[in-house]
Amino acid sequence: MTPDANKGSAHIDTFARDRLPPPEQWPDLRLEAAGLAYPERLNATAELLDAWIARGHAARPCLIGPTGAWSYGRLHETVNRIARHLVEAHGLVPGNRVLLRGPNTPMLAACWLAVVKAGGIAVPTMPLLRRAELLHVVEAAEVRLALCDAGFTAELDGLPDTLLRFNGSGGGTGGLEAAVAGLDPVFDAVDTAADDIALIAFTSGTTGRPKATAHFHRDLLAVADLSPKRLLRTGPDDVFCGTPTIAFAYGMGGLLLFPLRAGASAVLLDRPSPERLLAALAEHRPTLCFTIPTVYRAMTALIEEGQGPPSDSLRACVSAGEPLPEATFAAWREVTGLEILDSLGTTEMLNAFLHAEPGAVRPGATGRPVPGYEVMVVDDDLASLPPGQVGRLAVRGPTGCRYLADERQALYVREGWNLTGDAVRVDEDGVFWYQGRMDDLIVSSGYKISGLEIEEVLMEHPAVDEVAVIATPDGLRGSIPKAFVVVRPPVRPGPELMRELQDFVKARIAPYKYPRALEFIEALPRTETGKLQRYKLRQRDGY
Repeated sequence: MTPDANKGSAHIDTFARDRLPPPEQWPDLRLEAAGLAYPERLNATAELLDAWIARGHAARPCLIGPTGAWSYGRLHETVNRIARHLVEAHGLVPGNRVLLRGPNTPMLAACWLAVVKAGGIAVPTMPLLRRAELLHVVEAAEVRLALCDAGFTAELDGLPDTLLRFNGSGGGTGGLEAAVAGLDPVFDAVDTAADDIALIAFTSGTTGRPKATAHFHRDLLAVADLSPKRLLRTGPDDVFCGTPTIAFAYGMGGLLLFPLRAGASAVLLDRPSPERLLAALAEHRPTLCFTIPTVYRAMTALIEEGQGPPSDSLRACVSAGEPLPEATFAAWREVTGLEILDSLGTTEMLNAFLHAEPGAVRPGATGRPVPGYEVMVVDDDLASLPPGQVGRLAVRGPTGCRYLADERQALYVREGWNLTGDAVRVDEDGVFWYQGRMDDLIVSSGYKISGLEIEEVLMEHPAVDEVAVIATPDGLRGSIPKAFVVVRPPVRPGPELMRELQDFVKARIAPYKYPRALEFIEALPRTETGKLQRYKLRQRDGY
């Protein structure tokens, strides 16, 4: 399925649609093959929220924030008032981009939904982005209006033409809350086309300048109609909880799109941490948890220290954002009795396309294709590789990459397939095993070495808390694996521990793979979403 010019679009401001890639550079969007069908006219907020009001869900809990729970009815009326205010007081027209900034709160979610309902394009940003990073977003998306939590305005002041403040974290009544309080709580959703752009999500920038990815109204529903329903079997009685920001595709799905599509509720943590998540898992009795391996590891340590396991209501624990070490999986299962379901997705695809299946987890593997997606392992010429051979990950399905005015589109999409830049292998049973990023594979004396494999082994050592392995130049071998290790307190790093760790690896995998260089550091560099910034380790290493 390719774009249909501008036929039927509700957008008056066509900036974003005008900057979509040319049709020949689009991925093959396969909705019918995924068993999905949506009407030509579709507003995502109307489907995610208004539809539940029509079904009598107004009194049901929806979003649980720092100041209490919001019902579906309260969220619906707040969204309508904000949408009305944006249109009547600030002249929002369909297609305008609106930047959103703040921690996870019901008010931030309401702003997000209101922008989409009014026909605008939501441009969510990570709450810890700095001014230069926000300036890039504002300029790339030509943002003139921003809605921002009052505690996070300092870096944004003066960048967009208009900045509206709300008090999401403090629960106050000033700012945007006061401006909309007396407005009519009825607002008809703009009659957008299913393929009108509803969201511009920026990549995290771990591989270079952040890219603006465009997603349609129907995309927001598609991701919520696949893995949550077909794998996690979500329903109205589920309670979602987790740490990722809803500006991150993983958090947007797990804490906003998935629960609303199911008519369920979600616990939003404005100050996420392992301690606060563990407390929320006990207090709110959620059924599904979404976080990253680093947090599962930290919560495991807290439970081992006696801070108590999560409630027995928890039935599924999902992981994304970084590879899930087998040691982390095993430790969490040991203290909770629960398996972690690993998954792999990208901002370009909007959510997961590989996912471990409940009851069929293979520790160390990522999982199988999410129903509705096709995934292959290919070589540089897009020829399919046999099981066991490491190659490029290629995926296609109902969602896919559409960068705005970015020459990198031609690198990500080839012959209708999305090439994510990930290195994987698939076994005889169709289970995919993540091997790292293609540009992270280490070639040493002609051998191709996966840094992730070395990391998995080192994580099994009791002295290791975190580890990252990169290639570092070597005059004899071209390059060699170098491990950056964070030790677990009270372990003291030193030459003896370095030799012990190197011997530990040699004894467990082929000796040529061991990290010939090893450096102890206090912490690994990560993005706000938890992704490891390997390029900073390379810079630290002088290249």
